[in-house]
Amino acid sequence: QVQLVESGGGLVQPGRSLRLSCAASGSIFSINAMGWYRQAPGKQRELVAGIGSGGSTNYADSVKGRFTILRNNTKNTVYLQMNSLKPEDTAVYYCTASIRTNRYETLPRDYWGQGTQVTVSS
Repeated sequence: QVQLVESGGGLVQPGRSLRLSCAASGSIFSINAMGWYRQAPGKQRELVAGIGSGGSTNYADSVKGRFTILRNNTKNTVYLQMNSLKPEDTAVYYCTASIRTNRYETLPRDYWGQGTQVTVSS
């Protein structure tokens, strides 16, 4: 079994920073892409940032230049550094990882964390 556990959410004032972490644990053979999504009340879940196994990254236009995604492959962990936060960044943030649990799996499966709330408000 695989678990993804997020941490680092909370309440922060506009313009401040937060760093989210997500650690994958359990039966892991390899991890391909990892990423962060968010879902605000009444809105669809959207991709915030993604990072490939080789380190290539992509970002939503709304967070480019403010957010940075990083990963530590030895710790099976992905991070989201969020700077210059805005009220519109308020959402539940979910991490996801594309994981193979053994060498016989030909295709990885997507796993999700439980989500962590980020609230940006003065």
